[in-house]
Amino acid sequence: MKSLVFSRPGMFEETRFEKIHNIIFEDSQTPSKLVAHEISQLIRNKQQKKEFCVLGLATGSSPIKVYEELVRLHKEEGLSFSNVITFNLDEYYPMDKGNIQSYFYFMYEHLFNHVDILPENINIPDGKVSAEDLQQYCIDYERKIKALGGLDFQLLGIGRTGHIGFNEPGSHYNSSTRSITLDHITRVDAAPAFLGVDNVPRKAITMGIGTVMSAKRIVLLAWGNNKAEIIQKTIEGNVTSEVPATYLQNHSNTTFILDEEASKELTRVKTPWLVTSCRWNDSLKLKAVVWLSELLNKSILKLTDSDYNNNGMSGLLTEEGTAYDLNIKMFNTLQHTITGWPAGKPNADDSKRPERSTPERKRVIIFSPHPDDDVISMGGTFDRLVEQGHDVHVAYQTSGNIAVSDEDALKFAEITQSLCPDCSETQNIISFLSSKTKNNIDTVAVRKLKGLIRRNESLSATRYLNLNDENVHFLDLPFYETGTIKKKNISNEDISIMEKLIVDIKPHQIYAAGDLADPHGTHKVCLDALFYALEKLKKNDFMSDCWVWLYRGAWHEWDTYQIEMAVPLSPDQVLKKRRAIFYHQSQKDGVMFQGDDSREFWVRAEDRNRLTAKKYNDLGLADYEAIEAFKRYHF
Repeated sequence: MKSLVFSRPGMFEETRFEKIHNIIFEDSQTPSKLVAHEISQLIRNKQQKKEFCVLGLATGSSPIKVYEELVRLHKEEGLSFSNVITFNLDEYYPMDKGNIQSYFYFMYEHLFNHVDILPENINIPDGKVSAEDLQQYCIDYERKIKALGGLDFQLLGIGRTGHIGFNEPGSHYNSSTRSITLDHITRVDAAPAFLGVDNVPRKAITMGIGTVMSAKRIVLLAWGNNKAEIIQKTIEGNVTSEVPATYLQNHSNTTFILDEEASKELTRVKTPWLVTSCRWNDSLKLKAVVWLSELLNKSILKLTDSDYNNNGMSGLLTEEGTAYDLNIKMFNTLQHTITGWPAGKPNADDSKRPERSTPERKRVIIFSPHPDDDVISMGGTFDRLVEQGHDVHVAYQTSGNIAVSDEDALKFAEITQSLCPDCSETQNIISFLSSKTKNNIDTVAVRKLKGLIRRNESLSATRYLNLNDENVHFLDLPFYETGTIKKKNISNEDISIMEKLIVDIKPHQIYAAGDLADPHGTHKVCLDALFYALEKLKKNDFMSDCWVWLYRGAWHEWDTYQIEMAVPLSPDQVLKKRRAIFYHQSQKDGVMFQGDDSREFWVRAEDRNRLTAKKYNDLGLADYEAIEAFKRYHF
């Protein structure tokens, strides 16, 4: 029987496509709390019966907010873990417990150090068990779970290969706890935490599919658009060992908890007109027409009545009259997104343009999470804003220091030592970097050096784009300054820094990174900091004249139907943008946080901008060299 927490009417619309119960939320915050409350309810019910509560727990970024809420429930609402026995899904092999990348370290940092669970009730696969003893160790781990009657509740995440735990493609339905070789994609996804894919272990210990499937209740969490494709395959595809998570279709008490981004490829979200009758608002009409045009490889103005009727959109034609009328309307909607004047064209009719014509000279803030996102994501638009005479400010929200390799930092330190042989701080940096091990966190001095490398690369790029240095702001938001991949929670100090800059400049335009698929989460925290600041400032008079435009980073682009401002780039501007990106030398040639794409950032940016232009052209619009895309955020 499914939890009452997730059984409210209207929360799940079962369709012929979907084979697993799933619930979609706007973001991850609310559902994480609901999952935590389901777990706490289970723990308390077991306490009343004087029984143990056996939990299967996951690691990674997905369950962090669940654990935060469980800790809060313990500290503020008296939730006791004295009757809880936990079994973690997996651990890298080999792996020391004290290694900051170990799942042992993760679980104690996020949960076990903060609640009253008995140490002897914590079970995490031992990444240091000898190779000779490993098989028997896995058998004993399995037996211990079975001796307790199996798992009462299993919390899961999902990898892009479809793995649950570390059950990679090919895992058998009846598999039990065992050693496994990690898929390359899994290792690439883990690379940021290990500062490079070469440092990620190639093996792991994992509970098996059979072990997971024996749990009485399973909840799987998936956040972000980088999980959308595998979520669609898992929920709507056939059961196959090539996507191990599809085995969950055969579990009678499983719920997938998704945010909007992770659900976007589900049929009822992506193409709801194929599932049920739709309420056709303007946004859904545009989405449907763009989809149909791309599906049939026809420009919008060539779509016919039969094209709509044969693809589930007869209801739309009933509302609009004819394909001709609808095509013209949607074509014009897209046409009006295109502008060479991102801050508005002076003395022009702005009724069919994405931005206002007044004031002619606008104050603009470009927020850049890392010190290169501005030029990677909107370098051409940046150039246009400066050329067209606006008062442009760039605010680098974080120092970006963790993305500078030790080799680069050592090179600069040795150059500095050559210029200043008696500088003790430089010598300390060289000594630290020369003897640094995997578990060493960079010293403050090393972080400062790495931050200065990023800062001066940024200044070189902004000077190339003719922006004055006084218009470049380095915010160094405190949440980022930990020296590790794991960051602090966003604080009032972070938000206040954002607020102060906005109040000082009183912008007419704000550009910010709306790319939530950033592989190490900094983009999302920076965006949240902006949203919190806007919420606190929105009652100020100047904010009524401030428009916010969101760009996306090196990982993804807005879908065509989502774009509200499309800024075309000429071939010369594409080259100029490339040169601006090149000034960020520490992020070229084998960048530390490459993600799942081996191309360099400038190549990704150009390919993405050219693809956006091609999509517009395929829809029947003008043929541009490249396009940078933006979506407006209404606060």
